Amino acid sequence: MACWMNLGQNLKINASKFPNTVALKDSNRSFTYPELNRRVNRLANGLTSLGLNKGDKVAVFMENSIEIVEIFLATAKTGIVMVPINFRLVGKEVAYIVDNSDARALIVDDEFAPVIQEIKADLQHIPAENFIVVGKAVSGFRSYDQVMASASDHEPDAVVNPEDTWILIYTSGTTGKPKGVIRSHESHIAFYLINAIDFGFSHHDVCMNVMPLCHINSTFFTFTFLYIGGSVYIHPARSFRAEEILQIIEREKISFISLIPTHYNLILSVCDTAGTCDVSSIKKLLCSSAPVRKSVKKAIMDFFPGVALYEGYGSTEAGIVTVLKPEDQLRKLGSIGYESLGTDFIRILDEHGQEVEQGQVGELFSKGPMLFDRYYKLPEKTASAFQNGWFSAGDMARRDEDGFYEIVDRKDNMIITGGEHVYPSEIEEIIGNHPDVFDVAVISVPDDKWGELVMAVVIPRNPIDEKVIMNWCKEKMAGYKRPKKIAFITPEDMPRTGTGKILHRVLRERYS
Repeated sequence: MACWMNLGQNLKINASKFPNTVALKDSNRSFTYPELNRRVNRLANGLTSLGLNKGDKVAVFMENSIEIVEIFLATAKTGIVMVPINFRLVGKEVAYIVDNSDARALIVDDEFAPVIQEIKADLQHIPAENFIVVGKAVSGFRSYDQVMASASDHEPDAVVNPEDTWILIYTSGTTGKPKGVIRSHESHIAFYLINAIDFGFSHHDVCMNVMPLCHINSTFFTFTFLYIGGSVYIHPARSFRAEEILQIIEREKISFISLIPTHYNLILSVCDTAGTCDVSSIKKLLCSSAPVRKSVKKAIMDFFPGVALYEGYGSTEAGIVTVLKPEDQLRKLGSIGYESLGTDFIRILDEHGQEVEQGQVGELFSKGPMLFDRYYKLPEKTASAFQNGWFSAGDMARRDEDGFYEIVDRKDNMIITGGEHVYPSEIEEIIGNHPDVFDVAVISVPDDKWGELVMAVVIPRNPIDEKVIMNWCKEKMAGYKRPKKIAFITPEDMPRTGTGKILHRVLRERYS
């Protein structure tokens, strides 16, 4: 029986294959594959010396850093389960995840240590000696560097199988309490190999990681490069300054970045003043985690001449579901690509909530684009707390005659005004194309007459008023779709998940 090596096990091989290649780098430090492997071995042995064994959970409350990558690798070598926690959460939210996951150790950046200090007494499953801090010394916490310094750099003595759990990652909780999703080693190994082939990555590539490493996106893409022997530059997730990013691209010869539409908007907004930066090293880009407007997509390809642009759609539970490849970007503007899982894994419900038999799908699609909600059959050890192994992300989509999908909107975001269905993403696409609009979210607000009204929440790029937006919409959409209310806010006031998705639910609560 074949037994694929996981990310940590493969690090040992890469240390031999690529002895002079920089594996990890940040603004101050750089480690080759042999240096990284020795550090990871010391961390792995240090964690086991604290009484952590295969299957035990270690919670991690950290920003992007070389250290958090080392923890991912050390847990892969030992069979310890990594529980990454969004560093933007407050104490009560962190405590819920730590307790719900039964974590037996917690590693935290020194700047976030005060958050843990407030809840430390409530974390009953973690022994006092298993609180570890990265960076400056903090009373009541072991030093990360000391844990490593006191341990051997020999390969840890552990048997970790592909089907074993590697990561217990919690969803963003946009509709309630966060839910833990179990990800096995083999599910990630599969994505590393698929990504390397589909995107044409090689050991010559240099990836820049900007997306939070506490989210699934980074574990699918950034770690692909560590698996195949490439180089990774780690950048803080909270420090996205477009001018700085462009300078790093030029200096480090970055060849690939995965970003969200908001990041691309920020880059495009400074492109006139950043024209002196050389971005020719960029060969491939990924846009994911939130819908990208067609005008933005074209602008990205103009700013990065000759770039191979990919757009990905997926979820923590189902992984990467569709990918729109470079050759289809202009031919299928607005699409997220075609189904990569295959119809055997999909349960399709039509817009009335009725399940569609697989034999009927082709007949329905032959009549034109069909609106449906997709449910995914998940493999074992992928997701917990989903009935009979089926999971729906709650996204509604259309499929065209070529099998390409276009996200219409989240089912929960759909607006019903006077009996008519309005999809916010359609309105957001139109308003977002106004040259003075930086970003926009469209939501429903209660109305006695129509049930719900359409409201646009706009982040302006330049000074703009309500009348301009109304006139922009007048000839571009039916009357019932046009916003009846408009609010202008700052970028900081727009509620988002850690990966940049706008929280429409929070906006509805705010303005209702």
